[in-house]
Amino acid sequence: MADLKEIYNEKLISQLIHHIKASCPDFNQDRFEEQLLQEDWPELALKERMRPITASLYETLPKHYDEALTILRDAAPHFKGLSGILFPDYVEQYGLAHWEESIKALEYFTQYSTSEFAVRPFLLLDQEKMIAQLLKWSEHKNEHVRRLASEGSRPRLPWGKSIPALKSDPSPVLPILEKLMQDKSLYVRKSVANNLNDISKTHPHLLRKVADQWYGTHPYSDWIIKHAYRTLLKKGDKQALSLFGYENADSIQLHDLTCQSSHIAIGESLEFSFYIHSDRDQKVRIEYAIDFVKARGQRHQKVFKITETNIRKNETKPYTRIQSFKDLTTRKHYKGIHTLSVIINGEVKDSLDFQVC
Repeated sequence: MADLKEIYNEKLISQLIHHIKASCPDFNQDRFEEQLLQEDWPELALKERMRPITASLYETLPKHYDEALTILRDAAPHFKGLSGILFPDYVEQYGLAHWEESIKALEYFTQYSTSEFAVRPFLLLDQEKMIAQLLKWSEHKNEHVRRLASEGSRPRLPWGKSIPALKSDPSPVLPILEKLMQDKSLYVRKSVANNLNDISKTHPHLLRKVADQWYGTHPYSDWIIKHAYRTLLKKGDKQALSLFGYENADSIQLHDLTCQSSHIAIGESLEFSFYIHSDRDQKVRIEYAIDFVKARGQRHQKVFKITETNIRKNETKPYTRIQSFKDLTTRKHYKGIHTLSVIINGEVKDSLDFQVC
């Protein structure tokens, strides 16, 4: 997978200059490039590259905010996905004093990329006013704008500015999400589920409130609720498990939990297998957890789902899984004793240790 920072490369900058000059023929290309391409450019991460582009645009575009937005609006449709977040970033950096113009621009830019990060300072500036705007966007005909209503209001948006008030009390977000509980767009529903999952980490009673109102009313809302409960399900929350039909696992036996090797090196994989047997018909959620050794020797558990299925009375089912211990940008591995556990309907059925060396 290519490094995300390479989205902002010299080719993209050339394309940006081309489209800017199409609307602004006297755009000072030399000054823009001089401001932008400093010696440390190759080492900069994605957002560290984006921000100098935004700043260089500010230095070279017309200083009148409306004029600059008009030029950027013409260029934005040519830059999709993450490459286009520089346009809402311009609004985030230089548009807080121009509320009406900025809100219209964010609504427009998000349809080609996403304005989810750029709305955060507006929430910090005037939460009540911005929540009202997000509520309006939740009824927009464009799915990207509806998603912005949900994604921009997430209490714990990855890469986004923290909104302490919404972390402390996320209830103002609920009317926005309720507008989207039966949205026809999977893109929107995923965002709603992620937002509710964020909320569940600190205010599980609010997710339960939403579930009490919406679960069982429509396949779309059922999908959202199930995905929103994923953190509570992984924690073995009894109310969450019961909601989805997972009863206690007293009638389930786990046999022959074994690892192919009790010692693996960093970069290798752990292969393990086991059987489960049931004394009655039952719905089962099967997971495994690994207590990973961290840099300072402490351990942190991470839970992985294997399957959700039904098992019949006197049925035995085999399972084999492989867990990679290759270092990733999101996870670094360390030597030491790790623990593997198999969890059924929230209950640890068996565990064993293995050595990472």
